[in-house]
Amino acid sequence: MGELVLTTFDWVPEGPRGYVRDLRVRWALEEAQAPYRVEGVPFSGRDAEHFAHQPFGQVPWLTDGDLSIFESGAILIHLGEQSAALMPGDLAGRREVLGWTLAALNSVEMASLPWTIFQFSGETGDAPGWKRLDAFLMARLDHLEPVLAGREWLAGGFSIADILMADVLRLVDRFDGLARHPACRDYVARATARPAFVKAHADQMAFFAAAD
Repeated sequence: MGELVLTTFDWVPEGPRGYVRDLRVRWALEEAQAPYRVEGVPFSGRDAEHFAHQPFGQVPWLTDGDLSIFESGAILIHLGEQSAALMPGDLAGRREVLGWTLAALNSVEMASLPWTIFQFSGETGDAPGWKRLDAFLMARLDHLEPVLAGREWLAGGFSIADILMADVLRLVDRFDGLARHPACRDYVARATARPAFVKAHADQMAFFAAAD
């Protein structure tokens, strides 16, 4: 690895603190015990340089020497390819990790993200759109529940797949969305008890609080 620089917003409102996706990268870097520094970019007034690194004006992105990588999933795959703490070295193990990594983003988060947007907006209850989204997410969790009931981590040892899946699920858990899925809930508790997560979360909270 070259010099690792994680870029996130210099400040966000209190609501999303602890859930901004630079946390996923912080967590991975802490698991890998890789040295890095954090830089901030304005939350508002995003300039051309920001869009040059992140085409949608979001965060995070990671600079690794001459490389600039955006999207948390892509960043974690990049880090996983360089650390045995994040991804196994054998081909079969790596493929399993990548499968679950993409499942977290494409099968679970695609259901959980609109669900949480409805939760934040308060448009739940009897709204037809809410009922469809809730059923969609619960169906995904119904399939994930027996998987997590039978293993500690998704793909053998702890990996980037667990960082992504646990981070996706903990936002659902924030709104008690895992109440009917105890194995999913226990998995989130297991993952977020890891010292690397505890430090990454505390560091993100402190970073944003320093800008208040």
